[in-house]
Amino acid sequence: MGFVFDILCSMKVAAFIPARYGSSRLEGKPVADIGGRPMVEWVYERACAASLVDSVTVATDDRRIFDAVTAFGGSVVMTSGAHTSGTDRIAEAARTVDAGIVVNIQGDEPLIEPDMIDAAIEPLLSDGSIELGTLKSRITEEDEYRSPHAVKVVTDSDGFALYFSRSPIPYSVGGFKGLDKKAAVYKHIGLYVYRKEFLLRFAGMAPAGYELAERLEQLRALENGVRIKVVETEFNPLSVDTPEDLERVRALVGSGAGTGDGGKQ
Repeated sequence: MGFVFDILCSMKVAAFIPARYGSSRLEGKPVADIGGRPMVEWVYERACAASLVDSVTVATDDRRIFDAVTAFGGSVVMTSGAHTSGTDRIAEAARTVDAGIVVNIQGDEPLIEPDMIDAAIEPLLSDGSIELGTLKSRITEEDEYRSPHAVKVVTDSDGFALYFSRSPIPYSVGGFKGLDKKAAVYKHIGLYVYRKEFLLRFAGMAPAGYELAERLEQLRALENGVRIKVVETEFNPLSVDTPEDLERVRALVGSGAGTGDGGKQ
């Protein structure tokens, strides 16, 4: 058992940041200026600070993003423009990488905490049966619980996902305030850690019913019988989806709040 543990812990971990220029709500957000630097540089820098990550690479299909990453000295690869998801993009980029574990770090979370990345990686290093891992954070505000933009997750007693939804889950007859006494409510944080061979297999799976209905790619794994380990984190980083989100991050960085506790809300 110790020998297997040593092999798992010695696996190389390659982190990828999928980045595309087009966005219906905020075009060009990977290169949006935050404190004099493009947003993708903030994400890249924090990914590099994770102690369990061996390499960080931006995967993009846009020359403007490629040039921005090159300008700050980051590692970047060009991928096909035909990909419809970040998972497909990093699967292409990861094919030739010498790593047993691949991390998908969202390019729109410039305040992500390095400890969050390490927390999601650790279960795959200690348990060879886990093929996919992600994160969750406690929801304390009813508006977030009811928002379709905040994906909710419920897990079993061992921390494996039962379901993800844009709907308020678990539902409470007594309302949101009554949930704390019965069952905690968690937001899914879209950072994924894959065993490389599973990632390549997953990218070849066809989208299924629940995934198409909810527009949540992780449901493809559940529908195909894959267990997803979900690690709780105290951090709830702000994602940049809109111009208003971008201004909030700029304000946090300007006040110094975005350079210390990394998005602890």
